Parts: sequence; C-alpha cells; structure tokens
Amino acid sequence: MAALANFPLRVSRPAVLVDGQRNATLTSAMLELSVAESADGLARCELLLGNWGGPSGLGFQYFGRDVIDFGKRLSIALGDDTLFDGRVTAITGIFPDGGPPQVRISAEDRLQDLRMTRRTRSFANASLSDVLQQVARDHGLTADVSLQGATYALLAQVNQSDLAFARDLARREDAQVWVEGSTLKAAQRTQRNGGGVTLAWAGTLREFHVGADLTHQRTALVATGWDVSGKQAASNRADASAVSSELKGGVGGADTLKNAFGERVDTLAHGLPASAAEARVLAEASFRHLARRFVVGRGVAETQAALRVGATLTLAGLGPLFNGDYTATDVCIRFDNRQGLRTEFGCDRPFIGRP
Repeated sequence: MAALANFPLRVSRPAVLVDGQRNATLTSAMLELSVAESADGLARCELLLGNWGGPSGLGFQYFGRDVIDFGKRLSIALGDDTLFDGRVTAITGIFPDGGPPQVRISAEDRLQDLRMTRRTRSFANASLSDVLQQVARDHGLTADVSLQGATYALLAQVNQSDLAFARDLARREDAQVWVEGSTLKAAQRTQRNGGGVTLAWAGTLREFHVGADLTHQRTALVATGWDVSGKQAASNRADASAVSSELKGGVGGADTLKNAFGERVDTLAHGLPASAAEARVLAEASFRHLARRFVVGRGVAETQAALRVGATLTLAGLGPLFNGDYTATDVCIRFDNRQGLRTEFGCDRPFIGRP
C-alpha cells in the first residue's frame, strides 16, 4: 500500500463550477466537455449532461433554471487550474431515440460582450492601444495592453461588432486580443508570453500530423497606398528579414521557395496604407502571417493547463525536419467517458528543420 501511495496520480475529470462554486452534481453528471479557444479570441465551452433522475424521484434535472440559467457564470477547472471562465449563452434539450434525455450547456467568455455590440464610430489620431483601452472601458473590463503601434489619423468602425473591429486592427499589427477573467489583453504574437510546454511522441504527445507547404508562401510582399498629406505613394516591401528572429536556426519558407522555384513577390491590393509607416506595419505583419503558415501541425496531447493558445510547444520525437518549437494557435480540451481527457491543438511555425 505504501508503494501505491507514492504512485503518480492526477485528476482526469474536470470540475464544473457555477458562480464560482464547485458543483459535484454537475461534475458527476458530465457526459462530454469541450473547451475551445483560438488566436482570434473568444473561448467557448460546451457541456453535455445527463438530464434524468435525481434523489427525489424521476424527472428532468436541469430545466428548472435554478442551477443552470442564462447569464450565470460557468467555469471549468482541472485541479487548481481554470480551463474556462465564462457565462451561459445557450441551453439545448436532447431527447434521443431509446435513451435518457440530455442537456447541452453552452457558454462564452467575456469577449461575448464585444461580439454582441455593433457600432459605427471613428477614432481620430489614435493607436490600436488607444482603441482597445476605450473598448475595455465600454464593457467594464480592465485593460492590459502591451502594444507600441503607430498612431493613425483616422480609424473607422463601420457597422462592425467591437470584437470584429478589434480583431481587424490587431491583425494589421500582428497582435492578438483575448480575455482572462475580466481583463482584456492584447500583445504582439511573439510577446504574448503564453508559457512553454514540452511534448514528445509517442508519450505526452499522443498523435501529431504536420506538413511544410509552399503553396501560400512568398519571397516578398509589397504594401502600397497613398499618403494624402505628402501627396506621394506610400509603399513598403517586406521580405524574410521580417520573420528572421523566429527562425531559430531553421530554414524559412521564403528561402525554401526561392531555392526551389525562384522569386515569388506579391502585392497587397486592399490594405490602403495612408503613410509609409502604415505601409511598413502592414507589409511586415502580412508577411509574418504567411511565413508562419509554412509549417502547420495538428495534434492530440495529454491535457495540462499550460497548453493554451500562445504557448510555445517544444515537440520531440518527430525527426530533424519537424522537431523543435511551435506556437499553439488553437486549442480544444475534450472530455468524455469513452476516451477520457485530452487536448486537441493546432500549431504553426515559419521554418523547417535542417536535415
């Protein structure tokens, strides 16, 4: 028995919390769980529960709206780590042929406020940081914004949700927007500080599929527009130097494309930068977006709280071309009574290893 006491054990069934309190009944009734997030922000949770029975006699368990109700805070925890924190947005009844009834609970994090608020407005002489500070105030959120972007003469939000507007602006500057609890966060992708996770196939990395694809790679991107005040063209060309700090000794997609097929230069036709500074930001951010899609992988791993969007994944056991660091771009934590707990994830990087 002493040997068993020292055997490494860990919780495999996540806990369900309602309004911050652990609910053992919901946790034990959980049939399936899905918690999904991506680099675009807005984490979602779906919880499938058995909905029949109970200590006081047969009947529907979760249609009374006393335990689960719209707008209630719903959290998912694994041990002391929070995997999801949001509010209930949907309740779905499921009545299968020949089986007991079930109920599916859906929830979204605080970016739901931004998704459901549509406006038309403008910001004069403002940066992305200024806009996000205002958006946070509009929704009663605390802002934690680490951006040093350019100031724009005019930024227009035209019949867009606050979330879509923030995403569009962030994408132009290679930044990401997300929430943690009631804090709206924004940072450049390379500065997100998502932590680090080491996975090895076939161990903590159960399954992995990865490919290096030149289809959408370019050796350079050119952003062009018109500087009204200067009455001249606003143009900038971005090449492999825009992503050189992320190559970590590997071979980038642009160099691989050039060596295999020659120069492939493309022009960004719809960005319309209004100054040379805007053209540079647009060209470099767009080049990085393409470059990072050179090597794209999808995998299934043992669940751990640190395996979240923005984390640096150090993958081993894949051979010289695909070993090394990736960035997690989307994560879905799943639980059911057949396969237990696991994390499905997507990742990418702008280089391939040297043979």
